[in-house]
Amino acid sequence: MASASEPWVKEYQEAVKIADDISGMIADRSSFPSTGPEAQRHASSIRRKITILGTRLDSLQSLLSKLPGRQQISEKEMNRRKDMIANLRTKVNQMASTLNMSNFANRTVSNSRLDNQGLVGLQRQIMKEQDEGLEKLEETVVSTKHIALAVNEELDLHTRLIDDLDQHVDVTDSRLRYVLPCDLIPL
Repeated sequence: MASASEPWVKEYQEAVKIADDISGMIADRSSFPSTGPEAQRHASSIRRKITILGTRLDSLQSLLSKLPGRQQISEKEMNRRKDMIANLRTKVNQMASTLNMSNFANRTVSNSRLDNQGLVGLQRQIMKEQDEGLEKLEETVVSTKHIALAVNEELDLHTRLIDDLDQHVDVTDSRLRYVLPCDLIPL
């Protein structure tokens, strides 16, 4: 059985914590509006964590392939760890499909046999996807800012119109008092 102080086990436990966080965030999606900047930020955050978790699983897979040379673990323990990674990867793929991250599942299938150059290429692809997500978020923020500025201008206009109307009412009221003294008004 593996020791909890072993680096691989610690790394796996961290991956499980991230998976639990993602599950909670996906469950919290119902508390956000279906569209809008908050929903997009939340979805982007979930996607980012899924990507981080995918990278962690790749790292765990890599560490696992290097373990037999460094320390003695039984074949049964090796298979158990491979199953743990496979189960967590399946869970990640399900979460990714919940968010329509179809390219994530495709990337994961080919990822188990990557060398250093392949990993660098994968990281670049992930960074590109994240940049695209940030660009979409920026567009949303800019659009929201323009809408907010337009609403603010409209509110300022309404406030000025109401102030002008109040002044006209005050002036009209004064004139009526001047023209029609109270004792001349028939009841």
